[in-house]
Amino acid sequence: MAQSNRYFRFSKLSEAKFRHLVRCFALDLRATQTAHLTGISLRSVNSIFLRLRAKIAAECERQSPLEGVLEADESYFGPQRVRGRCGRGAGGKTIVFGLLKRDDRVYTAIVPNASKAALQAVIRGRASLSSIIHTDGWAGYHGLVDLGYDKHLRVEHRENVFAQQLNHINGIESFWSLAKRRLSRFCGVPKRTFYLHLKETEFRFNHRNNNLYKELLNFLRKDPL
Repeated sequence: MAQSNRYFRFSKLSEAKFRHLVRCFALDLRATQTAHLTGISLRSVNSIFLRLRAKIAAECERQSPLEGVLEADESYFGPQRVRGRCGRGAGGKTIVFGLLKRDDRVYTAIVPNASKAALQAVIRGRASLSSIIHTDGWAGYHGLVDLGYDKHLRVEHRENVFAQQLNHINGIESFWSLAKRRLSRFCGVPKRTFYLHLKETEFRFNHRNNNLYKELLNFLRKDPL
């Protein structure tokens, strides 16, 4: 008979072994390392990691809208070198839009393009109207005040200006750098699972000052796999 496991319903894994796996996940170990350390098959580890990421992604989507001083920006994930255009419009890239509340948390979303319609659809759904929004000079951010936002401040990167005292988007750009470094460890993330890895990175950033192992156990205790 399978042992009782509060965190993983109908599982053949003991609770102790599952907690060991969650600790490895919290330490950001790869599936191969986790399989070696826990004695669980690589196939099972990959399956459980995928389910964990799906739970994490759903939790990220349930978070309340951001409010306060926000930074908005989009970034391009994919091969470092692709033929054709670079920067906005680069071929073969996945476009990710992000909103960051300074000194707090971030929200990310995959968007089809960097158009005004695509970017502002996310902003309207994820940023409180009372927020002060900082962006670069991209045309996709035109008209935010007309939408009802309290204040919209720009920093013109094309004029080689990257910060004007408190007017900058350094926080979200630092997150993009962190996310790309972390995802590069996987030597290529398939497009079908990129969203889950992205939201996991978001979750880790948002809980960077917490004990992630305990956060995951508390989360899974309320909503088991």
